[in-house]
Amino acid sequence: MVRHDANPAKGYDNPTISVTDESVVLEMNNGNGSTQNHRDSLLGLSEPLPRLDHYRASQRNAKRPSIGVLHGDRDSKHGEPEEQLEEEAKAPGHAIRLGWVQGVLIPCLLNIWGVMLFLRLSWVVGEAGIIQTLIIIALSYLVCVMTTLSLSALCTNGQIKSGGLYYIISRSLGAEFGASVGIVFAFANSVNAAMNTIGFCSSLNDLLRSLDTKIIDGGVNDIRIVGSAFLLLMIIICAIGMDWEVKAQNFLLVLIVVAIANFIIGAIIGPGGSSEDIGKGFLGISSALLAANMGPGYTIMNGVQQNFFSVFAIFFPSVTGIQSGANICGDLRDPAKAIPKGTLWACLISAISYVLFSFMAAGAAVRAASGNASELVGVSFNSCAAGNCTYGLLNDYTVMQLISLTSAITYAGCWAATLSTALTNILSVPRLIQALGIDRIYPGLIFFSKGYGKHGEPYRGYGLVFLVSLVFILIADLDAIASLITNLYLASYAFINFCTFHAAVVKPLGWRPTFRFYHPYVSLLATILCVAIMFLISVVSSFIAMAFIFVLYLVVVYRKPDANWGSSVQAQAYKTALNATLNLEGTSDHVKNYQPQILAIAGDPMQRPALIDLAHLITKHSSLMVIGNIIPQRLPYKRRRALSNMGKCYLKDSNIRAFYKIVDAVDFDQGARCLIQSTGFGRLAPNILMLGYKSNWRTAGHSQLNAYYNTLHTAFDNRLSLLILRMGKGLDIFKGLSHNDLYTTVPSPPETTVSITTTKRMAVRRSLMPVNSNLDLHELIQSNRSNQTSPAPTFHAAPTFDYTPPKVTAEPEANLFKQKQPKGTIDVWWLYDDGGLTMLLPYIITTRSKWEKCKIRVFALSSVNVQEEEKNMKLLLDKLRISYLSLTMVKVTDKPKETTIEEHREMLRNVTDSNDDLPVLSEAEKQQLEIKTNRQLRLRELLLEHSKSASLIVMSMPVPRQDTVSAVLYMSWLEMLTKDMPPFLLVRGNQTEVLTFYS
Repeated sequence: MVRHDANPAKGYDNPTISVTDESVVLEMNNGNGSTQNHRDSLLGLSEPLPRLDHYRASQRNAKRPSIGVLHGDRDSKHGEPEEQLEEEAKAPGHAIRLGWVQGVLIPCLLNIWGVMLFLRLSWVVGEAGIIQTLIIIALSYLVCVMTTLSLSALCTNGQIKSGGLYYIISRSLGAEFGASVGIVFAFANSVNAAMNTIGFCSSLNDLLRSLDTKIIDGGVNDIRIVGSAFLLLMIIICAIGMDWEVKAQNFLLVLIVVAIANFIIGAIIGPGGSSEDIGKGFLGISSALLAANMGPGYTIMNGVQQNFFSVFAIFFPSVTGIQSGANICGDLRDPAKAIPKGTLWACLISAISYVLFSFMAAGAAVRAASGNASELVGVSFNSCAAGNCTYGLLNDYTVMQLISLTSAITYAGCWAATLSTALTNILSVPRLIQALGIDRIYPGLIFFSKGYGKHGEPYRGYGLVFLVSLVFILIADLDAIASLITNLYLASYAFINFCTFHAAVVKPLGWRPTFRFYHPYVSLLATILCVAIMFLISVVSSFIAMAFIFVLYLVVVYRKPDANWGSSVQAQAYKTALNATLNLEGTSDHVKNYQPQILAIAGDPMQRPALIDLAHLITKHSSLMVIGNIIPQRLPYKRRRALSNMGKCYLKDSNIRAFYKIVDAVDFDQGARCLIQSTGFGRLAPNILMLGYKSNWRTAGHSQLNAYYNTLHTAFDNRLSLLILRMGKGLDIFKGLSHNDLYTTVPSPPETTVSITTTKRMAVRRSLMPVNSNLDLHELIQSNRSNQTSPAPTFHAAPTFDYTPPKVTAEPEANLFKQKQPKGTIDVWWLYDDGGLTMLLPYIITTRSKWEKCKIRVFALSSVNVQEEEKNMKLLLDKLRISYLSLTMVKVTDKPKETTIEEHREMLRNVTDSNDDLPVLSEAEKQQLEIKTNRQLRLRELLLEHSKSASLIVMSMPVPRQDTVSAVLYMSWLEMLTKDMPPFLLVRGNQTEVLTFYS
């Protein structure tokens, strides 16, 4: 072996090359100080081979080198910022890893063989008869098996972490559905634990009653006392650790299996001539008795007439243990293999046991008996002394103990079944709550997510489960609780099936389950079946369950947590948007469906908020808005990405729905042309270009002025409408900070992938400011937010540039378009027929809640017949259904005052004298355009006369003819029109109709 040290290259500090006969190992110490071993071919030492660690989300130090490192970018010395790790990587690690038998099969069987097997299945057989009981079992297992197939497909579509059904659904349908269903499922499991504890206490009461003893009253109070004590004991067992719970599971499973065998043997042997057992309805297996119990015999119980679905509601919780393996998926050695295998075997074994039990119970015991053996000799098996039927399948919940070979073993099995099911439920809920808290979906659950010990046990979660279960133990009504949790479980199963259907139909590229025995329409059928059964059982409780899920869903939607897990909903949204856009492309434009789609070249969004706010006021929630930022310097990838993330964060924090696009390494006019021609696609493309008024045009150089002026021509060349906004004190809120300074000295963003605190966010924001600037953004934000509380840290993909924008700017008018306006006027100077855009935009502004108190005043030009033209204009406005406060006709044929003319001349002299870079206006141009110049000057006088006190002025902008009007003269026109005026919006439509009076 030859070993030598190489010079640091391609972003690695100390690469060491080891050459062997068959392979080359490139050991590279990356920026984090860890070592990566890449076995590369001799042909490409710098190119890593595919390896598992490169695709592992929880690996920070084994990432492949970025394209920037391989390309040799100077700013990529330490590699590209890593994407944010998924939050489950932060979850406490569990040392225990279970196989499919111990981790899935046994918990599922223990959960399925619960209270209903020993205390209610005999009653189900008595009510429904053997045929309908088999249908109930078949329907229940049909739902469970189809759900298991869907669950198996979801579980084998990637690595599964802690969180059970919440994790599976949230990573498939998104945080909104996953969190809401997770809460419901955690609640259902807590109630199920209470139900099984009540079943244990009821069985204990039956035993004490047979011994003619009791604790207090032999009824609900005994259930409450004993149930609370045993619930606390089970909480302690689970909190001690998984290993203790696993040991308890094995012992309890043995007791249940022995009890089932004890029941089967007792049914085969029969009562053995015991007149007491015969009097209680146990006659032994016979074909005649089986035939008598074949049909239904629904009775009235607790004042309610039983039917197929009411009995189904009582039975269905018996088979709701299929999720037990998924609930502790974080503790499984290989969840993708263990969950399908263990759950399907549990369904098969438990289904056989239920069917066998049903036949044994129906063939060995009568529906009703009085305790007198003589009544059951030689007469119908359904006969019983009137009002004295206290025994039999319908009346005695201890029939299984009666039929069993030894009642003591059956009691022990019943207690084992109820307590084991309660244990598995108690064990799963805290981990589900812990996963919800770690993902920070609901703030109230973060407290319960803290893990303790080497296994990260969620002790606080156990306390929450204890309180919820205790409430329902105090209710002490087994049948009422069973009906409640049936709908909760059915709702959860419906979502599991829908997750699989949705993912399989949408088919995102990440949908690659290794479990093949599923079909999307089987999952859809299971979804419909679950919902249908819910409503057939109880319409009221179904609506309550759905409403509860919907409220939880809305809470997550409102909070908008930063949880991006690549759900199928995102894939569906992409496909829907793509198809809608393509379909829209085939539809021709129509004036009735016109939407103002704005490309606002505003630079950095933080720098000119008024321009962005006005654009948002126009497009708000209804049309496209794109913010363009043109940067003359070439930006390296990481810096451009950092600036892009900052802009997007500002828009998000300001609740502005818009796209942000950066173009670098081009001059302003070239960048504007790039943005105009490349932004959007199909019908989703800007039709309006919005600019800020270039207030420094008199001091700017010739190239800058021409670049701005050429942009106006570019808009008209591409048939875009044009908007120019001027504010009295300018648009830039950071005074003394040049636009280019924001990008020339931006340091590289910090290499961080985790959430950062508010203090760190402030440091990041300050680091992005130029080092030679006198403006301290940190101090500005702190001074402007002295009365506000810093927001809680959020999570963004790296590089993390989450920050809170300044709420108070340098000038109050910068907030003009985001504040509630008092009563005022929007003066619309509709001078030229540009298609109606000059009139449409102020109408849109007045429909917004913050500007609804402002009324439109219309000013229009007239020539000779003022009355006739005013009449025509009123008719047009009425036809267009535009509400306005007043209409004023003005004339511009009069010559402007000499003072106004002299003011304009003085402006031009000052411009050309103070800026040698600007060309001197020729006398020929002045004379040729004297009439147009005088028109603009006369308009200024009219503006001063009528609109000096307006809240906003909207005016039709004159179109500069190419090769006719110079930049200096045209800007002088705009300067005279807008100088010392209220906020001023110059508008020029592209001569295409945007208003119509046809329906």
